[in-house]
Parts: sequence; structure tokens; C-alpha cells
Amino acid sequence: MDSLDPEKLPRHVAIIPDGNGRWAEQRGLAREEGHRRGTEVMRDAIEAALDFGIPMLTIYAFSNENWDRPTVEVSALMTLLKRYLRKEANEFADRGVRIQVIGRVDELSRDIQREVEKLEKRTENNDGMRVAFALSYSGRAELVDAVRSIARSVEAQALDPDAIDEKTLRANMYAPDWPDPDLLIRSGAESRISNYMLWQLAYTELYFTDTLWPDFSRAELQAALLDYERRERRHGLTGVQVRSDA
Repeated sequence: MDSLDPEKLPRHVAIIPDGNGRWAEQRGLAREEGHRRGTEVMRDAIEAALDFGIPMLTIYAFSNENWDRPTVEVSALMTLLKRYLRKEANEFADRGVRIQVIGRVDELSRDIQREVEKLEKRTENNDGMRVAFALSYSGRAELVDAVRSIARSVEAQALDPDAIDEKTLRANMYAPDWPDPDLLIRSGAESRISNYMLWQLAYTELYFTDTLWPDFSRAELQAALLDYERRERRHGLTGVQVRSDA
């Protein structure tokens, strides 16, 4: 496989790690086993991103809609999440990774909230790769929460409604200091964004793979990054304009 060009790497990669349950079902296993395997692949994917030199990674770990799954599956996911936050994520913290969580964290159990708080506090001064886990997250909920925050500022007469613009909305998102993703990778043979970062994905390059997440590998990540390198990002401009500014 071709080597990556450090000058063309995306600054921010978003991932939808889909296909854990289907992977398990295809093998006659409980869906929980697919999720367990998925956490191992998550560790490997972050490791690979570190090695490739990706500065920022946002991973869709648990959506608001996932709460509607069977209780047994949700319980198993929460157990895996707590274990992941305590062990694997802490190992990356030791390597200088700064870890953040976005979403409606208050909807998680109090013990998981404590793990999140400890991890964010422990890594807040790390200056290596930044990794954000989207937990109890939905793009629509993020927009609703941003609008509520803006409305409170208007109500308190701290903000003039006529001054509201795109920058105002961004400033009230879950991670206002993060740039928009350059690349979105979705595994699992689905070609949709599933209510993920609806505002931020406006000009993001999309990469869909049939590979189910438990089979996702370092080579698969490298293939996605190579595909990204071949694309011309125009952001509404013509190709001639983009190339003339290069």
C-alpha cells in the first residue's frame, strides 16, 4: 500500500464505528461480544491514528438513539464503556493524548460521569493527539442545546438577537474550539451520517466502507486516509481557484 503524505493528512477525522452487532450475529455470537470486540478495535484505531500523525479524532461511541436498544444490550454497552474509560483510555492518557467527551453526559449513569470527569481532568493539559468520544450524543440534540444556550443569553440581555450568526452558534456547541472534521469514516456497509455532527460535517469528505467495525484494521484506516489525499477540497470554489491558491 502507498505511504501517506504527512502534508496531506486530515487534521480532524470523525469515525462512526458501525457493525458490531451484525458482526456477532454473523458468527452466531451474542451482540455483546461484537461490542466487546469493537472496543478492542477502537484501541487499535486510536493507536494507528497516533502513529499516522492524525491530530484530532472524534468517535461516535453511543448515540441518543442507542438508549432505545434492548435493555440488556444497553447495560452491556455501559459496562464496556466504564471499563474502557478506566483502562484503555487511561493508557492513551499516559501517552499525552487529551481526551474529551461530547454529548448529553448528564444522561449517563453517575459512575460513568465520574469516570468521564476524572479522565478529562487528568488529560486537560496533555498536548498530544486530541480524542473526543461522542456519548449520549446526537447532532440534532447538540443544535437544540446550542439554541437553548443562545436563548438564555438573549433572555439575560447579554446577547442582541441581531448579532447572532454562525460564529455564535459554533461558540455554543459541545466542542467550540474543535475545527470541523476533514474526513468522516463510517464502517459497516451503511452510507449515512446517522445524526452525527450535523453542523460540523457541512464540507467534510465522506468515506464509507463495507467492513464491519470489529474487522476494521490499520490498513483500512490507511486506505481511507489515502483516499482522502486524492480528493480536491473546494468548499464551494472552482477547482481552478483552489489550485491557483495552492
